[in-house]
This record gives sequence, structure tokens and C-alpha cells, in this order.
Amino acid sequence: MIHGLDTSILVAAELLEHSSHQAVKAKIFALLAEGDEIAITPLVLTEFMHAVTDRKRFTIPLTMDEARDVAQKWWTLKDVKQVMPDAMAVAQFFVWHRSHRLGRKRLQDTLLAATYRSAGIHSILTLNAADFAGLDGFQCIVP
Repeated sequence: MIHGLDTSILVAAELLEHSSHQAVKAKIFALLAEGDEIAITPLVLTEFMHAVTDRKRFTIPLTMDEARDVAQKWWTLKDVKQVMPDAMAVAQFFVWHRSHRLGRKRLQDTLLAATYRSAGIHSILTLNAADFAGLDGFQCIVP
């Protein structure tokens, strides 16, 4: 099975001060050990860089250089499948946004889910399952 990463997972995996750091790392290693795959999109990488450099969110934020290097590491890991949004993903984004009457706070997560769905991925590894509620049958795995 392929599991798409949500930004919340990447943040927790990389920041030692995050309360879910150990649980997230253990879950990722367990999934890979079972033969599952991990997928990531550029949207997750840019959100990650934005979040982990925010001094209001973290006591010890990463510098932008550190955040970029970590994001690039994840993008190029041999165990990680790179997933790009395509026309089908964007079309699904508009359908879900309209049919679920979503607001501005659900834009990123809805496009993320549509991108994974377009790539045939039906499982999202996240700390925020509610962000994907109602988006047509995703399995959300919360460590």
C-alpha cells in the first residue's frame, strides 16, 4: 500500500520538540518495514518549510536553509514516491471544494488529497484526520 504524507507528519518526523516525534518516526519505519511505500508532493514540502521555520510555532525552529535541505532530502529519498498534481487532481479539487462547500482553511488539504487520489493513493498518514473528513473514502492513519 502507498501512504501519502501530510505536512503534519513531516513536521513531527523532523522536529525533536514535536510531541508526536517518536510515534511518527516509529510508524513510518513500521510501514516501510511491512513493505508499504510513502508518497510526497511538492505542496507538502513547501508547507513543511513554512511551518518549521516559524518561531511562533516552535521553540527551536529550523533555519530556511535547514528546512530546504530537509525537504530536499525527503523529495529525493529512494523509499519515497514523488507525486505531482495533474489536471485530474485539480479537477477533483474543484469538485470536492464545491460539493463539500469548503472554505479557505481547507484549500491546501483538499488539493493535497486530490493529488494523492489522482495518483491512485487512498491512504494518508496524518496527525489531522479531520482535515480529510468527507473526501470520499481516504483511510487516514494517525500514529
